[in-house]
Amino acid sequence: MKNQTLTKTSIKHQPSGQFEETRFEKIHNIVFANSVNGSICVAQEIADLIKSKQVKNELCILGLATGSSPIKVYEELVRMHNEEGLSFKNVVTFNLDEYYPMDKSSVHSYYYFMHQHLFNHIDIDPENINIPSGTISTEELHQYCIDYDLKIKEYGGLDFQLLGIGRTGHIGFNEPGSHYNSGTRSITLDHLTRVDAATSFLGIDKVPKKAITMGIGTVKKAKRIILLAWGHNKASIVKKTIEGDITPDVPASYLQEHNNVTFILNDEASQELTRIKTPWLVGPCIWSDQLISKAIVWLCDLTKKSILKLTDKDYNDNGMSSLLVQEGSAYDINIKMFNKLQHTITGWPGGKPDADDSSRPERANPHKKRVLIFSPHPDDDVISMGGTFDRLVEQGHEVHIAYQTSGNIAVSDHEALKYAEVIKDMTPNDAEIDLVIKGLNSKKGDIEDVIEVRKLKGLIRKRESFAATRFLGVPDKNVHFLNLPFYETGTIKKNPISKVDIDIVADLISETKPHQIYAAGDLADPHGTHKVCLDAIFAALEKLKPNGYMDDCWVWLYRGAWHEWDIDQIDMAVPMSPDQVLRKRRAIFYHQSQKDGVMFQGNDTREFWVRAEERNNETAVKYHQLGLADYAALEAFKRYYY
Repeated sequence: MKNQTLTKTSIKHQPSGQFEETRFEKIHNIVFANSVNGSICVAQEIADLIKSKQVKNELCILGLATGSSPIKVYEELVRMHNEEGLSFKNVVTFNLDEYYPMDKSSVHSYYYFMHQHLFNHIDIDPENINIPSGTISTEELHQYCIDYDLKIKEYGGLDFQLLGIGRTGHIGFNEPGSHYNSGTRSITLDHLTRVDAATSFLGIDKVPKKAITMGIGTVKKAKRIILLAWGHNKASIVKKTIEGDITPDVPASYLQEHNNVTFILNDEASQELTRIKTPWLVGPCIWSDQLISKAIVWLCDLTKKSILKLTDKDYNDNGMSSLLVQEGSAYDINIKMFNKLQHTITGWPGGKPDADDSSRPERANPHKKRVLIFSPHPDDDVISMGGTFDRLVEQGHEVHIAYQTSGNIAVSDHEALKYAEVIKDMTPNDAEIDLVIKGLNSKKGDIEDVIEVRKLKGLIRKRESFAATRFLGVPDKNVHFLNLPFYETGTIKKNPISKVDIDIVADLISETKPHQIYAAGDLADPHGTHKVCLDAIFAALEKLKPNGYMDDCWVWLYRGAWHEWDIDQIDMAVPMSPDQVLRKRRAIFYHQSQKDGVMFQGNDTREFWVRAEERNNETAVKYHQLGLADYAALEAFKRYYY
């Protein structure tokens, strides 16, 4: 059921757990290649429901969710309203939840969110919009929640409920421990939920500790439920919800009892499901080279053996007997896999001169390559591939760095004020710096920075970048600051990618004509900038594909800041000595504004240099446990074919 086509019936409910391929699963789910395709299908189902109700002259009662997961659904509904005439005149909405206390004028309120993403752009009657009030008095709160449920009941219940899922397994704000029969109520937020919200609030201390939420019982009464889950960070809780027991520790697991629910997942969110992660445990499977690699790495981890120690019995005992039938004995399979993994390791990421490159990840020729490293933020290059970066320069390649965004929003106000006051001491009569200091001192809450402040913050990131690239030996003329327009909003929310963004990237590729491109394939980035930057590169590559020089350009995707490649996904692994690990750390340290108390570290509270070192070390340890050489650290890359 993977990568469904966009048809009106493609996400209708189907029984789960009744067929061999879904025997571990207790909730119907569909996996899409990406969240956009899944969101379009969900929006189509909602639109069909609205129109079917219009034909019958009936109201359509929708339960709606907030957060990043449903944004594309709302964008598609708005598009259908504007371009296809979809009317919302017969729609009544009830939102799941709201922070408490929370004024509806705040950019953090769900009232603001829903109007920004949906209600301001469609023809819904404002009287038909119901969102829990974050300003109701504590004395009135209990009765208010009862009345909210009663109002839903008066409309005949919810025809459709849209949900997301939190890493605690919460739906709405029904945190672990919520009762299966709970109604709308006030609830104390789990610490992990507040950590996940900290990015948008610019600090966990600013995240409310309470919320109002529809209860599990309220949600379960909806006639149709669709839950959206996108990204690696949701994979673990998705598995627990779909395959685990019903438990208050995972509130979303109560949905197993609903007779018309579908989970819509993208590839990343589905990765822990048994039929995706270990399909050989579910039933017969087609043993592709990629699946064989994945299975052997899994088997080594399960048995705690290196590749060359695996036996026929290990394969037979763990659902992989059909692989033996296809490939021969364990000895044959093990040797093939060992050699494959061994050939990913190279100390020459730009190719080794005058060497047989038939089993190496990169070409030997040309000996000196033009290399273009794209970095979404001004420190991703050194955080994620600082050792490889250093090696490429050291081995004489012409290395260019392209910082795709200014990264200005990630500079804290107190850091910017420190720099501003230094400049003020040096140039007391500088009117522009006076505006910066005034803007920072008068800033309240999460309002957008004035343009002068944004400029200073961008310059801080720029000069830190130059310090790092100079340390690694890259000439200033080879360092490019693209300042892609999609990013320059002054707020966490960015604009969609545009032709201008794509053209800027394409122009730089055309100018440098690289033999190698390195790009961030780390899509677990919590604020989405990495994905937009990668989309811009992919679009530029498609645009430039007909040009002859692109035939000589190989693209390597790196990770590391948020999530690492699995061993079976790695096409090139570049080892680092202890000294190179220290050089990489020093290069990261030049980005001083990001070192301590960084604002956008997501749910991983380690500093970036710590997580980078530990992930590089973990990759090296995994290689060693599989029977390969023991390195201090490894940086990993996957080749992208365009």
